[in-house]
Amino acid sequence: QVQLVESGGGLVQPGGSLRLSCTASGSIFSINTMGWYRQAPGKQRELVAQTRGVITNYADSVKGRFTISTDNAKNTVYLQMNSLKPEDTAVYYCNVNLLPTRGSTYNYWGQGTQVTVSS
Repeated sequence: QVQLVESGGGLVQPGGSLRLSCTASGSIFSINTMGWYRQAPGKQRELVAQTRGVITNYADSVKGRFTISTDNAKNTVYLQMNSLKPEDTAVYYCNVNLLPTRGSTYNYWGQGTQVTVSS
């Protein structure tokens, strides 16, 4: 069984910073990709940032402001969010594509963490 646990959301003023983290635990054989998605009210879930080894990609709207990183020894992915804007307000979901010790490759999702950018 695999679990993803997120932390780090909250309320921040425009221009502020937050750091999200997500740790995968359980029966993990290997990890393919780790990333973050977000969903604002009334909108579809969208990719924010994703990493596969040394390859990273970002949504155009967050380039230069957000940085994704990983601690492979801890199966943890981080999202450093700087220069936050009100339009970054959303529920942020961790996503990990991995191969468990038994079964097939699968996409796992975190429980979501609310990020609110407001003065």
